[in-house]
Amino acid sequence: MPFEFADPMPQLQADSAAKDELWLLGQPPLSDYLAVVTRDTVGTAPRRADIIAEWRKANDHLGDLEKREAGLADRIRCRKLPKDVRPLAQELRQQDIFRDTFDRVETSIEMVELDRIVASQRHVTLPFVQSLAARLDPAMSGGDLFRFCQPLERRDAAVECRKVGRDRYAFVSDSNDLRYHETMLLRADQVSGLHKTGPVAGVVGIIVGHGSNFLSGIRWGKRIVLHNGYHRATALRMAGFTHAPIIVQTVSRRDELDTVAASAVVDDPAFYFRANRPPMLKDFFDERLSVVLPVRRKRKMIEVSYTITEIDIDDL
Repeated sequence: MPFEFADPMPQLQADSAAKDELWLLGQPPLSDYLAVVTRDTVGTAPRRADIIAEWRKANDHLGDLEKREAGLADRIRCRKLPKDVRPLAQELRQQDIFRDTFDRVETSIEMVELDRIVASQRHVTLPFVQSLAARLDPAMSGGDLFRFCQPLERRDAAVECRKVGRDRYAFVSDSNDLRYHETMLLRADQVSGLHKTGPVAGVVGIIVGHGSNFLSGIRWGKRIVLHNGYHRATALRMAGFTHAPIIVQTVSRRDELDTVAASAVVDDPAFYFRANRPPMLKDFFDERLSVVLPVRRKRKMIEVSYTITEIDIDDL
């Protein structure tokens, strides 16, 4: 760990003030990384000059890799699923959540090389990755590996739902995966437990929940960008696995990418799909490109509010 923080790490973990996060170092923009170290870490952060110097060293190393490993992401190795896990893949495809999530572009499930998959997410929570890696055995069956990567049964983090005002509700979870899904107009017979004071014309439902939780990536040309499942992918690499069963969505143009990719990839597709040497999963395991930071613990909250307006309109 290049930086030394004033508070000792064991104490930070004991009082739950911080969690160790493994960050990719040297990736632009520097301003984002500088903000994380100075604002979100627990303890006395190093001087800005020291943070920038450490980042610069990593950025110089990336410059060397751009020459030595140019095009490496284009040579990612993929192969078909083993025959013994193909029934599990078919079972997965029958789930409603799979069909609803991957209904936009061509989708396959392949054994994808972990080292050369492009990484758009710059950090993972280290203790969580280590706990996942401890559950893995390189000699485990193909079926167990598939279930680890593509859980057929959900085990989502708990969510607290609270009314915090007359027209405001809050959803709170330890999981950063908590998100707004969509708003729907429902019929009364689609909702149970309604407290009715008269006939119901309709129900507006604002849906909040977790993501699909599948290990997935997006292919454009010869490259695959890891889309979801960074902690599992990093844990697999930590445990010695070279390939994993990954759901791969294939796009062929920018408009398709807009419908399936995360905002970081949509905002700068050339960096991830065209740069000589983009960040890859293996960079988390290069001591010259990664750093462990004691980052302040946070919970994810989504607040939902609504407005009701009654208006008399002319009958046209």
